[in-house]
Amino acid sequence: MSEPPALGNGAHLQFMGPLSEARAGRIAVRLAAAGPGTVVDFGCGWGELLLRILAATPGATGVGVDVHGPDLVRGRANAERAGLAERVTFVEGEAGTLRRTADVILSLGAYHAFGSVRDALVAFREMVAPGGRVLFGAEFWEREPSAERLARMWPGASAGDCTDLAGLVDKAIDAGFRPLWIETVSRDEWDEFESGLASDVEEWLLAHPDHLEAQAVREKLDDQRSMWLRGHRDVMGFAYLTLGAG
Repeated sequence: MSEPPALGNGAHLQFMGPLSEARAGRIAVRLAAAGPGTVVDFGCGWGELLLRILAATPGATGVGVDVHGPDLVRGRANAERAGLAERVTFVEGEAGTLRRTADVILSLGAYHAFGSVRDALVAFREMVAPGGRVLFGAEFWEREPSAERLARMWPGASAGDCTDLAGLVDKAIDAGFRPLWIETVSRDEWDEFESGLASDVEEWLLAHPDHLEAQAVREKLDDQRSMWLRGHRDVMGFAYLTLGAG
């Protein structure tokens, strides 16, 4: 009998994050316009945005690093189909252990690998080449979370886990960047991402209701959905900051 797919593997998602096709296209064009020769994606997943930037920047080379091997296999296959296999390398490992100078650095929700938001921004400021760009994606509070909402988020969630959007931008400036573009995800982008994380597993449950693992899988899905709908939805936002380095 078929085993359940891994929860949160993103099989039905184009991007491993709340990112629409339209926004991804605009970001890729914006970063390619700087004419980068090298692009590094920390916590790349399957590196869809990395590949799009390389496709828009003839001659540029890229490196994607992530701890999740299956995502990297998917990334290599996508690169092969896009004719980019000779220009990109996917490395399995902790993003925080790689130190690589690049013209463009991507970090979309992967700052934890470096410690805090501040730690990650300081590290990227040291690694980005003069005149380079950093695309930094991170959570922020759209409004101050109540104790009730925090209790329904991830275990141990606290108001200090994020700042508001202005505070997040201030941290980038304090690290030595200038904010070239500030944008935040829409509710539709969040909903597509959260639904897509669970959809293939939900489909498996419908097809295998009597599987020995079905109840455990159902409970995990219900917990994940509750954290989203009863916890962080409309409270926590996600920002994409395009940052310039002098």
